Amino acid sequence: MKIVIIGAGFTGVQLAKRLINGKNDVVLIDNDEETVRHASNRLDCDVIQADGNNLTTLEEAGLAKADALVCVTSSDEVNMITCSLVDSVYPNLLKIARVRNYAYYVNTADAAQKHAGDIGKNHRPLYGIDYMIHPDVEAAEAIVNAVEHGALTDSIPFGDDYELVRIPVEAGSPVDGQILQNIRTLTQKPILIAYIESSGETSLPSGSTVIKADDCLGILARKADIPDFLHLCGSKIKKLNKIALIGAGRIGTIVAERLIRRKQSMFSRLFGLQKKISQDFVIIDNDEAHAKQAAEKFPDVKVFRADATDEAFLQEEGLDKFDLAICTTHNHEMNIVMAAFLESLGVENSICLVSSSAFAEIAHKLEIEVAVPLRDTVVDSIMSHLRGSSVTGIHTVTDGTLEILEITISEKSQVDGKMLKDIAENGKFLILMVQKQGVSNFSIPTGSTVLANGDNLVLITTSTDNQHILEKFGAES
Repeated sequence: MKIVIIGAGFTGVQLAKRLINGKNDVVLIDNDEETVRHASNRLDCDVIQADGNNLTTLEEAGLAKADALVCVTSSDEVNMITCSLVDSVYPNLLKIARVRNYAYYVNTADAAQKHAGDIGKNHRPLYGIDYMIHPDVEAAEAIVNAVEHGALTDSIPFGDDYELVRIPVEAGSPVDGQILQNIRTLTQKPILIAYIESSGETSLPSGSTVIKADDCLGILARKADIPDFLHLCGSKIKKLNKIALIGAGRIGTIVAERLIRRKQSMFSRLFGLQKKISQDFVIIDNDEAHAKQAAEKFPDVKVFRADATDEAFLQEEGLDKFDLAICTTHNHEMNIVMAAFLESLGVENSICLVSSSAFAEIAHKLEIEVAVPLRDTVVDSIMSHLRGSSVTGIHTVTDGTLEILEITISEKSQVDGKMLKDIAENGKFLILMVQKQGVSNFSIPTGSTVLANGDNLVLITTSTDNQHILEKFGAES
């Protein structure tokens, strides 16, 4: 594929890296001289210093022969206008834009839904954008999902039944010292170990892999069975009755909305009443405007305009005794510092928003339970749209050495009609789940499972082998 990327910031460079690794033809455009120089030194692709919203510039960069345009500049308006401009001349070109303004995202989604009944074959997407990527929404959902799991671990949901969770192994737990192939003897419930983090490295395990204390396991299991596997690893899901949210910006506000809605919905289902949650959920922000907006938006919640690192304030309000701190400020490095600081004062668990998987690794080393990498979420979303219709999702695992791919087997696949044990490539990929055609649910496969055209798969592969695996299963890149 040939992809033109507008914006050579962190997201643009990371996206370009992954596309180049997949043998794609990439052109990167940015109007800042230093940014272009920095990107040129790191990437093996054409990097052009120019205004990306200029059609002549784009055509000189080969837009007419491109398969996709991706706009990830720091300006939502530039991203949207560029897509609209290009759509007027190249309507069949795939156009993806990162849009961080929540109002744009919500209003566009509402407008698209309103006119859905009028959409015909010649209807163009709003602003000419085929896919609008809003990182804040996806990051907020990841945070809320972590809260629902007791803030004990990172997790990726698949369908209605399964989740892949990252679980640390405690010394003396039932799995400590076990060989991987013996794990199934410890439980009768379906389980699959997708990856293992050991001694700073993340890899696909084999049956002879020995699990040790302080390793982290990527465990695929039914949602209802996760507490059992946490117990096997020496942990358990804790009840989070008192939660402090630090940061009332875009992401913090979305997190608060989701948490409050789910809390009230659960209480209403149980007792037929709406519960005021002011005593067990508080919001803290040292920005006057953010604090004021939060207080107006959430009248039943106690909102503080304060510094969350002020020990005297925390102790005076009893916040050091809370069960969970969620740090979602725009300063991602400070989120890590605040989470670690709050845990040192007595807060039992923490979740922090970070910029990338590299910072998530630092957070985990500081024993912060959950770190949500914002930028990796954006790149994953864009990559899933660029892989073609056969690939419905991509998820980066831990430090980026592994990727989880959601794929539909196409007629071009080399695996149609073959059993899993006959297509295995040790150390390169592992099929986690299969959804057969005509079946509504996923299941964990066995070596004798036969694959067929149209089956949906969830598999994990090394980032260096992903292109080979995509071709093997008939997914075009």
